[in-house]
Amino acid sequence: MIEIRKLQVKDLPQLAELYEELVGEKSDAVKMQGTFARIQADEHYYLLGAFEGEILAGSVMGILCHDLIGECRPFMVVENVIVSDRFRGKKVGRLLMEDLELLAVQQRCGYAILVSSGFRSEAHAFYESLGYTEDVRGFRRRLEP
Repeated sequence: MIEIRKLQVKDLPQLAELYEELVGEKSDAVKMQGTFARIQADEHYYLLGAFEGEILAGSVMGILCHDLIGECRPFMVVENVIVSDRFRGKKVGRLLMEDLELLAVQQRCGYAILVSSGFRSEAHAFYESLGYTEDVRGFRRRLEP
């Protein structure tokens, strides 16, 4: 049975493995711990994990953003959605997204947005099955220090 819960520092090694599946590169463990501590201290960040027993099957991060338009309702940015290949097709991604969206609703968010690479057609079909629509074009620019 899959359980969704907030990630803890002890989960970081498994999370690093998942991220390596997602982007094909290793995470710096020391930097990851420092960043995780900042995320934990910031009430606007939600980092959830899907667990089967003690095995991390997937993860998602949500960031609550304030808005000044209209009713000034916040919105949720969804990032780093990953489900391990071993757990695909078992509704892990759906459970993660539903829990994150519940948190967004509890915070009065007007909408949730995400960006997905153009070549990830399987992911796009998944997001559409959850009710996300491709109504805008997303753009990304890498910034170098």
